[in-house]
Amino acid sequence: MFGRRASTGAAPAAAPIPSRPEPAAAYRPTMVPAAPPPPAAEPRRSDDYYLTKSTIFSALIEAIDLSQLSKLDAETAREEIRDIVNEIISIKNVVMSIAEQEDLLDDICNDVLGYGPLEPLLARDDIADIMVNGAAKTYIEVAGKIQLTNIRFRDNAQLMNICQRIVSQVGRRVDESSPICDARLMDGSRVNVIAPPLAIDGPALTIRKFKKDKLTLDQLVKFGAISPDGAEVLKIIGKVRCNVLISGGTGSGKTTLLNCLTNYIELDERVITCEDAAELQLQQPHTVRLETRPPNLEGTGAITMRDLVRNCLRMRPERIIVGEVRGPEAFDLLQAMNTGHDGSMGTLHANSPREALSRLESMITMGGFSLPSKTIREMIVTSVDVIIQATRLRDGSRRITHVTEVLGLEGDVIITQDVILYDILGEDAQGKLKGRHRSTGIGQPRFMERARYYGEEERLAAALDRADLKDGSLL
Repeated sequence: MFGRRASTGAAPAAAPIPSRPEPAAAYRPTMVPAAPPPPAAEPRRSDDYYLTKSTIFSALIEAIDLSQLSKLDAETAREEIRDIVNEIISIKNVVMSIAEQEDLLDDICNDVLGYGPLEPLLARDDIADIMVNGAAKTYIEVAGKIQLTNIRFRDNAQLMNICQRIVSQVGRRVDESSPICDARLMDGSRVNVIAPPLAIDGPALTIRKFKKDKLTLDQLVKFGAISPDGAEVLKIIGKVRCNVLISGGTGSGKTTLLNCLTNYIELDERVITCEDAAELQLQQPHTVRLETRPPNLEGTGAITMRDLVRNCLRMRPERIIVGEVRGPEAFDLLQAMNTGHDGSMGTLHANSPREALSRLESMITMGGFSLPSKTIREMIVTSVDVIIQATRLRDGSRRITHVTEVLGLEGDVIITQDVILYDILGEDAQGKLKGRHRSTGIGQPRFMERARYYGEEERLAAALDRADLKDGSLL
């Protein structure tokens, strides 16, 4: 067979399989007795299962030629591995049911060709985050709540091998000399790895998954993240080229909202994105995606976010999208926003629109720019038009809680004005929070002039009128 080593006519002898009084029962997966049980809980595997799997896996590695296997496509390689594993099981007289054998075959194929125990979690579209804390504990976030799974790795060495496999696909590395790494999966899901000696109990792997189906503002309305009229206002903001900052905490939906807003960019506009790990999924045909680069083994060759943003200005962009503003690149982004690149966008971590402005000022100051505080604030008010605040509430739901515009300076204080707010009114019997999006009654927001220029004035005024409190509905 193509993937087998030429020197072996059959699978090599493997270590004896541990004997058990009831072999079939020992392999039977049992559900974790949890209250309440997590949805679609993974089966718990016995120690004997992992010992048997390890033995068969070792025999498989001796039986196949990995260099030849790498030349096959994924489906053919999977069938090749399944044939050899079935032969090893037959030779060693392992007593297993058909279902148990299929589980073992899938596990081993995932170990060789994919991301091992992570594969079933990556296949689920309802999971937002995967958090691996060493080989023995894996947590997931479903519906805004974190829960422990029964997924485990053979040991920390297997987990580290999978981490290296993930980051090497995007030209990065993680090891003892470079123990922190940001990367991404092929579908754009964001990956962070921190390895020993910094992670004491084994490698810590965090994956922020993205849904296979791209979300839209209309779908966010169905989920209750924003009201229909609030969504209409956001669509207009995206279309009329307002400079937008999306702020929020970790996991609040900033990147998802940024993806939604970019759907309303005109198809003939040239858009350039700058990210640490490319995760934005823009649908515009004229999009250039840029990604930072860490230093090489000699500690040189790093390309920072600031380098990318500054280079954007030489690429004739119409809009610049920064995946996350977290350092001195804030200065260059603001410069771009007020020098002919209207409609630029970015995200940053902050708990309110006022905090977002303070963080923006702090990032510029920490970048070593010796500018007076008032000068920095003047730059902010002339660059940023709208701040959209995304929040994850205590029940796990995500809401857009503020649509706030930046008006100007009064002395040394930046003046802002809320256009749409989200009020929490209570909770239902299931503990889900109830609330309402409402207009603050501002009939003429500052960006109304921009809406008039693009012919969206009447549409914006009508959406704000409908969003008045008396017409609002509970979400």
